[in-house]
Amino acid sequence: MDYKELISANKVVLVEFFATWCPHCRKMMPVVEQVKELLDGRVPVYQLDIDENRSDAENAGVESVPSFIIYRDGETVWKHSGEIDGEVLLSKVESFAN
Repeated sequence: MDYKELISANKVVLVEFFATWCPHCRKMMPVVEQVKELLDGRVPVYQLDIDENRSDAENAGVESVPSFIIYRDGETVWKHSGEIDGEVLLSKVESFAN
């Protein structure tokens, strides 16, 4: 599945671009896992390694990691770079999913 299909496959999708060498990304891993669990399959969460998905990251306008993008109907509706509180991330996703 290519990136366009990935972000259009569901009404709302959360994508995180990360890097294995990034300390902020490593710090966000358990937070993203918790958000994934709390969303309970209602909204897919995709985590893409920027080093393995460079062209997708460039097309999405990602300039730093971690970067979080919420898509609705395949369009970017929210974007955040850097660490973020799990509750804030969850409420952002849910605000677009409802």
